[in-house]
Amino acid sequence: MEILDHDGLFIPLPDGTRLAARLWRPKGTPPAPAVLEYIPYRKRDNTLPRDEAIHPWMAAQGYACLRVDIRGSGDSEGVFEDEYSRQELQDACDVIAWIAEQDWCSGAVGMMGKSWGAFNCLQVAALTPPALKAVVKVCGTVDRFADDIHYKGGCLLGENFAWGTLMMSYNARPADPMLRPDWREDFRQRIAKMPHLSEVWSSHQTRDEYWKHGSVCEDFSAVKAAVLTVGGWNDNYMNAPAQLVENTAMAKAIIGPWVHQYPHMAVPGPRIGFLTEMKNWWDHWLKGVGNGVEDLPDYRVWMLQAAPPDASAEFRPGQWLAETLPSPRVTSQTYTLGPNGDLGGAGKPDRTIATPQTLGASSGEFFPMGLNGEMAGDQSADDARSVCFDLPCVTGLALLGAATVTLEVTPDASHAFVVARLCDVAPDGASTRIAHGLLNLQHHNGPPKPLVAGETLTVTLTLDQMAYRLAPGHTLRLALSNTYWPFVWPSPTPVSMRLTGGQLELPVHTGDAPVYDFPPPEALPPARLQVIRAGTETRERMIDGITGAEQIRITSDLGLTRNPDHGLETHAVMHEIWSINPDDPLSAACTITWELLFRRGDWSVKTHLTATQKGTGENLLLSARMRAEVSDAGAAPEAIERNFIAHVARKHV
Repeated sequence: MEILDHDGLFIPLPDGTRLAARLWRPKGTPPAPAVLEYIPYRKRDNTLPRDEAIHPWMAAQGYACLRVDIRGSGDSEGVFEDEYSRQELQDACDVIAWIAEQDWCSGAVGMMGKSWGAFNCLQVAALTPPALKAVVKVCGTVDRFADDIHYKGGCLLGENFAWGTLMMSYNARPADPMLRPDWREDFRQRIAKMPHLSEVWSSHQTRDEYWKHGSVCEDFSAVKAAVLTVGGWNDNYMNAPAQLVENTAMAKAIIGPWVHQYPHMAVPGPRIGFLTEMKNWWDHWLKGVGNGVEDLPDYRVWMLQAAPPDASAEFRPGQWLAETLPSPRVTSQTYTLGPNGDLGGAGKPDRTIATPQTLGASSGEFFPMGLNGEMAGDQSADDARSVCFDLPCVTGLALLGAATVTLEVTPDASHAFVVARLCDVAPDGASTRIAHGLLNLQHHNGPPKPLVAGETLTVTLTLDQMAYRLAPGHTLRLALSNTYWPFVWPSPTPVSMRLTGGQLELPVHTGDAPVYDFPPPEALPPARLQVIRAGTETRERMIDGITGAEQIRITSDLGLTRNPDHGLETHAVMHEIWSINPDDPLSAACTITWELLFRRGDWSVKTHLTATQKGTGENLLLSARMRAEVSDAGAAPEAIERNFIAHVARKHV
């Protein structure tokens, strides 16, 4: 089938703004259903390899596929406001209406996306635009406060600052002069009106209306479209698939061993024929093909098997299971926290949780992207500094679902959090993280409020979803800490927390669910971006032998590439430094720099962003400096600068 490929398409919105799009569609066929991917990551360069591994293939199956830059990003007009703003979602509804009216569209539209695209396709589905019939959501959440990159269990995540910095850099990327003659004025506007997202997000420390907006868990019944939801056990968006299956009208879930990538190109393996799965979904819901997708198992999951911890694992052993939710093969088993560090022991513990600020270096990234040491590593060093409770698994143990931990604790400070990690400990002592959960104790019972030092609390943490089989002779470990750097921003003072009781409730699986076989991954087309200079990745952890102070240094150099269609060259490099002292939470600091380059012939734009987050006992201290240098033949060079400084009150973090 011949495919038309139209880049440089602009979609008009009712207010006159135009959004840049690329369209792949069959040539010489009747009007086809359409599939929309709508994200802020630049279709002309940044997402081009990924786009070309999805949309042309789907177009060849008889679909019109559109990749659209959201307002104020890529080559689109307008001003970017915030993630998932009301304007962004309304624009999506308007784009869907425009698509449905085109003579090449049958009137039925699907929406797909990973991460940002997963969020907004689900949020748009909750607005029920008439033409939207189905969505495919990969790596996203239904709850923007409880289960996203900003907060988890009310704890402020380190990724909140890192992601805000990344988006500040991304928002200062120019439109392509080949498509936008007004690019220079538009570029000035992008920098002048750029939001300081790290400040915005860290200012909202409770589940207020800001976070409720776009959280479809507020009203699952609003989602009428059929949802195929996909997650990965090495990503931190593994909870939404079960929630959607259990709460929406029509949802089917797939969870593999993957990081934050599409399943036909993700690690760790095994990969699956994700494009075929998606085609079948569209065929049924957009074309009316009776292929039985509505009768697929609700919950197709890769049950991980015990394997040595590996932060760069290329493959994770396991087995595909076809499950229903709730599963008749899962029973709840409860184990008390015993006085001798045993799970299920008689009596109560009397332990003190007061872990060093440096605990957590092997926690991994919130959403790992590949094989660069980004997944959770060996937990044994952190286990040794945590309060642990063990359960020998003489005959093995299979788990499916979310564990809960109830603790009786007495903190000695007004701000405190607790982290619970469930680990598989091999006979040689290596510890693999199975799941974890976080709770800011100020959020333990209703609206958050400062703790009263010395007051005993009974709190419950729900850990992340899991599907895991411990091998015979291994040990299940519950590890408790009140630090987790740099995954969680530390409490303002060192905290000592007395633990006087508790229990672990496990979802124990019989291990005999029906197995499932996916089609193999589709062959990916050769990458067309020309690599002028290959990228490099480094990740270093340095410990001062005298003070014990630690630094984690990360460099991600994406190399220099050229788009062969129009010659645009792009380069990006990021440096992160996370530092902390073992006994001083106020020593926590992160500095991130981003350098970007865009050029073609005599035209170039270079941007440099440096951003820092630190803290006092009362405030989070945020600062950033953006500088852009513009060079264009026939015009004077121009430098554009913008500075940001914010003091955010630490009300609950």
